[in-house]
Amino acid sequence: MAGFSNYLETKVLEHVFGGSAYTAPTTLYVALFTAAPSDTGGGTEVSGGAYARQTAAFTVSGDTASNTAAIEYATATADYGTVVAMGVYDALTSGNLLAYGTLT
Repeated sequence: MAGFSNYLETKVLEHVFGGSAYTAPTTLYVALFTAAPSDTGGGTEVSGGAYARQTAAFTVSGDTASNTAAIEYATATADYGTVVAMGVYDALTSGNLLAYGTLT
């Protein structure tokens, strides 16, 4: 499962149909989750140790966005559990969830 968050869906609708311009964030951050988020957000983001959201750049081809380089996280001594999902945010901490997807 993957998709846009309700936040981003609303921004796109307002931009296309409502005449309210959406300014894309200048930097995107990828977060990891041990419990997946949904359209409304939530989930359980990894925390502790040396964990931090990582910046990422994307390219778009057709209806698919792909990261342009490997996204790597610092090795930490903390046990984060099983990472099951990722999310793309508009801020390093807090911020708005834009898109999410499960990992295999």
